[in-house]
Amino acid sequence: MELRNHPPSEPDVPALEARALNLRRKMMGMASGKGEGYIAQGLGIADCLAALYFHEMRHDPANPDWDGRDRFLLSTGHYSIAMYAVLAEAGYLDDGELPTYGLNGSALPMSTFDETVGVEIVGGSLGHGLGQAVGMAMGLRLDNSSARVFCEFSDGELDEGSTWEAAMGAATFKCDKLVALIDCNGIQADGPVTVAIEPVADKMRAFGFETYEINGNDMAALVEALAACREANGKPKAIVLRTTPGFGIPTIMARERAHFVRVGNDEWDSLIEELERENA
Repeated sequence: MELRNHPPSEPDVPALEARALNLRRKMMGMASGKGEGYIAQGLGIADCLAALYFHEMRHDPANPDWDGRDRFLLSTGHYSIAMYAVLAEAGYLDDGELPTYGLNGSALPMSTFDETVGVEIVGGSLGHGLGQAVGMAMGLRLDNSSARVFCEFSDGELDEGSTWEAAMGAATFKCDKLVALIDCNGIQADGPVTVAIEPVADKMRAFGFETYEINGNDMAALVEALAACREANGKPKAIVLRTTPGFGIPTIMARERAHFVRVGNDEWDSLIEELERENA
């Protein structure tokens, strides 16, 4: 599957929604039986990853190191379950590898490593992704590359000063091929985000980003915002994604503590059935 001529002129929103559902199915299969994992965030970000990998980004699973590829950086490395799902759906990974997620010795650890095919950076030490994205965007510009850099990071990472330093750098150096994807799902390790980070969109605008704020689980809104970010106008771009942890499975969505979800062995089948029922 070669995607060098992406994006097409018109997005196929129902097809992208079907891809996002497939990602959620893969994630539930990976987590099933393990008793715990970072499943809620993965379910929440699935729509964004489907829009990127199957509509917006130029990439080639047959040639993952292709110089002309767009880069996707997952700063929140504990979202790895979603990263592996989209890499398998896109053809970078074999589906047969997915059940090894999180097991000792697996090539698919619970926090991403750049040794995994299709993974650009080591994620998990939060607050570093945007800085790496700015450096990557500047390097690509020096190489006269038309490649773009998409960097996902979380609202929790806005607690980190390094994120804001990187944001200032992106605007100062006019990194207009950089798109920051800020997953504002409202949760951190021990519960809700409590530091006063809002209004995120206004702050990104104040830092020099052309900024859009959308429902991150609305595929039509996602493809529209991504299309608006294509313009090379001297400004870095930001999309503030208001996502719901556990999206697609109401039982998980209703959990107050959803950062690291613990699931009893007897619950997996009913949760998977719920996913199918809600998306029938």
